[in-house]
Amino acid sequence: MSKMQEMMKNHALAGQIEWIGLRPAKKAAMESVEAARICFNGLERDYRENPGKRAVTLIQWEHLPVIAAMTKRKDVSPHMLRRNIAVSGINILALRSHTVKLGTAILRITGLCAPCSYMEKVFGHGGFNAVRGHGGVTAEVLEEGDVELGSAVILQKFNNVLG
Repeated sequence: MSKMQEMMKNHALAGQIEWIGLRPAKKAAMESVEAARICFNGLERDYRENPGKRAVTLIQWEHLPVIAAMTKRKDVSPHMLRRNIAVSGINILALRSHTVKLGTAILRITGLCAPCSYMEKVFGHGGFNAVRGHGGVTAEVLEEGDVELGSAVILQKFNNVLG
């Protein structure tokens, strides 16, 4: 393992789940919940078309104030971004292609979760670009399990890939 790969697998702390949200139907309002079951097709009771590698979406809790600043808002809540889980304390972008444990579930972070045109509706002119780079990540479910607010987010397996 190269020095760069060795550094990339080191995270100072475990992360933590700060928020969990479900969409009961396409374009339906997000519902905040305290706990959820993560199934192979995504969170139980969450609407998801063709989930696969995008079964669960996560966003970095620390990015919410950045998006708020770029949209000239006092604050931004995770339900506005329509992601499933907001995580703090661990850089989820650095977990791309790696396996993580959320509560009792095991997920593999598969890629970036790019914003959609709906962000212009939510945040107004420039909303799409305000979220770019801060939209979070997608994940596929390797092992079903349960999550709740405060559950740990831990790097489970480093996959020796750069990026």
